[in-house]
Amino acid sequence: MTLQQIHYVIAISEKGSFNKASEVLYISQPSLTEAVRELEKELGITIFHRSGKGVTLTGDGVEFLSYARELFRQYEVIAERYGDNTAVKKKFAVSTQHYSFAVKSFVELVKQLSTDEYEFAIREVRTQKVIDDVSTLKSEIGILYMSDFNSAVLTKLLRTNKLEFHELIACDAYVYLWKNHPLANQKSIRFDELIEYPSLSFEQGGSGSMYFDEEILSNHQYPRTIKATDRATMLNLMVGLNGYTLCSGIICEELNGSDFTAIPFEPDSEHPGSKMKIGYITKKNIHLSKVGKMYVEELKEYLCVQENIK
Repeated sequence: MTLQQIHYVIAISEKGSFNKASEVLYISQPSLTEAVRELEKELGITIFHRSGKGVTLTGDGVEFLSYARELFRQYEVIAERYGDNTAVKKKFAVSTQHYSFAVKSFVELVKQLSTDEYEFAIREVRTQKVIDDVSTLKSEIGILYMSDFNSAVLTKLLRTNKLEFHELIACDAYVYLWKNHPLANQKSIRFDELIEYPSLSFEQGGSGSMYFDEEILSNHQYPRTIKATDRATMLNLMVGLNGYTLCSGIICEELNGSDFTAIPFEPDSEHPGSKMKIGYITKKNIHLSKVGKMYVEELKEYLCVQENIK
């Protein structure tokens, strides 16, 4: 087994076909196919199911890929630190819940580096996918939040996947809504004042549960709810339906526009407040790359400025 074969398997899994992988690897498809077959024969497993529509990982392939990514990531760290790896593009990827500040920090990071030297990726995905991406090292860093309600479940899940949570900031709950919403001029908003408006939340899929919800206070019963899959749709629903969501109150106007506002949520005895602890997750025992450290610094700087503004 060689690092080159491991690189091939990772590329095929990401592209979903031998043909597309061969194009980015600059190798003929027959040569790529033969290299993978030799690896499968050596390991005594089948890594990919092959079909006319492309390839998918087998159960053995999923397990192998998780170890392969971890090994190849360590190789890249060593090559970055000690070797002359200028001919090969370095990779940096982030998976995040739907946070504009994570995208903003990513933008500022990319501005400092060269896209000729690095291959960047940022993925706004469901909570479970954030965890899966970092667990398999598809992404070096994942961004998510914890609260008193979901921390026990998420902490157990992170531990099972050999991941660590690093807190960046703790926030009170805010009501995020359109600036022309009937409640937009209030200094604070109570839960009973929100009853006649739809609560908006990001869909978590079939395996989702209230513990995976991205919105704080998700354990409360909302009489009207609408699910969305992306931030653009969420913002449109706020304007079109006077919808709202409960969040950290950290707004990036540069990306989301200036038509929205965040107003402090006023807790009561039936609907107590909760701290929203936003942080990043990493694989245990794997040090952040230089770019990973730069991204974390961008996050800290942006969140610090926004906290001071609030």
